[in-house]
Amino acid sequence: MAAAAFVYPMAMPPNQTLSPPLPRVRYAAAAIFMQVLLGVIYSWSIFRGPLAQLYGWSKAETIAPYRYSMLAFAAGMIVAGFWQDRKGPRLVASVGGFLLGTGCLLAAWIGDTVGGLVLAYGVFAGVGVGFAYVTPIATCIKWFPDRRGMIVGLAVMGFGVGPLLFGPLLEYLIGKDPAQLGVTLPRTFLILAGIFYVGVIGAAQFYKVPPPGWRPEGWTPPPGRVGAGEMTPMQMLGTSQFYALWLVYFLGTSVGLTAIGEATPLLKEMASASALLSAGAALGVMSIFNGVGRLAWGSVSDRFGRKAAALAMCATSIVACLGFLRSASGFGMLLAGLCLAAFAYGGYLALMPSFTADYYGPKHVGANYGLMFSAWGLCGFLVPGYFAGIMDRARLAGDLAGGYREVYWKLALLAAVGAVVTVLLRPRADAAKTAS
Repeated sequence: MAAAAFVYPMAMPPNQTLSPPLPRVRYAAAAIFMQVLLGVIYSWSIFRGPLAQLYGWSKAETIAPYRYSMLAFAAGMIVAGFWQDRKGPRLVASVGGFLLGTGCLLAAWIGDTVGGLVLAYGVFAGVGVGFAYVTPIATCIKWFPDRRGMIVGLAVMGFGVGPLLFGPLLEYLIGKDPAQLGVTLPRTFLILAGIFYVGVIGAAQFYKVPPPGWRPEGWTPPPGRVGAGEMTPMQMLGTSQFYALWLVYFLGTSVGLTAIGEATPLLKEMASASALLSAGAALGVMSIFNGVGRLAWGSVSDRFGRKAAALAMCATSIVACLGFLRSASGFGMLLAGLCLAAFAYGGYLALMPSFTADYYGPKHVGANYGLMFSAWGLCGFLVPGYFAGIMDRARLAGDLAGGYREVYWKLALLAAVGAVVTVLLRPRADAAKTAS
């Protein structure tokens, strides 16, 4: 980006104000750092095997904390979105870091039961992630109105690549000795608590919103974006487009959330002595595709439109399910399918905040996107649990391959329905020129 983009003019039109002297790029840097730490939530599958070994839990039980963390994440996003629009991102993100660290601390103490781990990691940590996650997105959208898709993609890319850091780290901390799991699992949660107390709360101190009316030098909002109807959350809920976008979000993320939740157990089941990567390292590779997808699809949406990008993401998910995952005959095919699913999934985390700001304006984007994000949370709660139940039944019937075929056929169908809804989506008339 040219240096001029960070230099603020001496004389400004009446509808603009002088902006702080420090460059806006620092807010993007703080956002990426925080999102990498928050991306630990995508590494839950690393815990599932050790928990099953130590306590004899089923697939449905080991995925329960992940499911509830998705639901709590979304609930926290809604509350935090309203709160940060009123009080600013610094306080809300700090509270999020405290809750996330406390959730991991509690998991070290009461994580020996499904209910205890659901409460600690699922509820406390999930709400903490939701509080912290919304703040960098809303902040970056306000500082980068000229590149919404790209900057949101860059911010949430950190969240997607989080498992690249945490996957191998968690594998190392937990270890491979079943006799030591009773010690290493609680210790791992304690270490995570310290990381989040310091890292997330520390990064939050860098956040600040631009003055009212601020714009980058030399940038003029395209026709249709100025006054594209700054809508409050209640006004947004009165539009049909909100429910269409909500459904696209729910259906579109179903493939990726299920793939992420099942990744490590599935990779371990398919791995052999000849596999080049461990399950944790493979999860790291998958996270790269997840993260790159956020930046790539966000940038594509800036150039070709949000709708075109969403349709391409649906098509990629279908190819991943039917072309690779449904008939995966080896570790390489399986990993390729998971990476494609993660690549498509990552785009929704970049597109939907931009869609929301395009349709309903940036002023209330924290609260508005918090409500939109409930689609992701409900999907994360319902869909992976449903498919984990299918896999448990398939395992009892001795037909694991048949269970996976059923899972990926149904996921492909959900992605196809999402594509149909996307085709039928029509933006509000005053936002059409920015969102089409």
